[in-house]
Amino acid sequence: MPAAATPSWSGRTPIHPELRVTNQDRDQVVEHVKAAYAEGRLDKFEMDERLHLAMTARTHADLIPIMDELYGARAAEYVPPAAPPRYDPRAAGYHSRAAHPGAGPADGGDRVGGAAAHLLTLCGLFVVGPLIMLLTAGRTSPFIRRHAVESLNFHLTVAGATLLLPFTVVGMVLIPFIWILGFVLAVVGGVAAVAGGDFRYPLTVRLVK
Repeated sequence: MPAAATPSWSGRTPIHPELRVTNQDRDQVVEHVKAAYAEGRLDKFEMDERLHLAMTARTHADLIPIMDELYGARAAEYVPPAAPPRYDPRAAGYHSRAAHPGAGPADGGDRVGGAAAHLLTLCGLFVVGPLIMLLTAGRTSPFIRRHAVESLNFHLTVAGATLLLPFTVVGMVLIPFIWILGFVLAVVGGVAAVAGGDFRYPLTVRLVK
């Protein structure tokens, strides 16, 4: 596809395939894939495969093949409706997972999953809890993925600090406060997820995108 092609889901012109995509770009493609499934154009396996590709896309070049498949080789010139057709997830046998401005509010399952990404760390699943949510429900839910990634990055940061700070006197004093802060922030993150909002941990090294 020419470099000057403009993916219609981006809402910007011009867009080059090698440019990084935003969460909103991913969410919009996810909505089109779900709409195609509701229309019977994709089966469950095909939908899950394309949802995974969309959720892990890094550049527009990763999203263009999905849209090309749905709308033809001239997908970049296709202007879809402002909101793809919605469907009853229970009737379709699939739980809708849209939770981003412009992509619909988070449903109950999204909120519980997002909260679990934070609160599982309080049950001893320090890094494993967010990782499990990221690799399972986070594959098809932008909302859960954002919360799982944020929680995972924060607790990886805490783990790194716990290993490195004991080498300094000041660090040994700070470790208990860091852990207390981690517990408090995990609760705050869980509450934010239940409320349907996003949450950003402070002082976090974000290694996982």
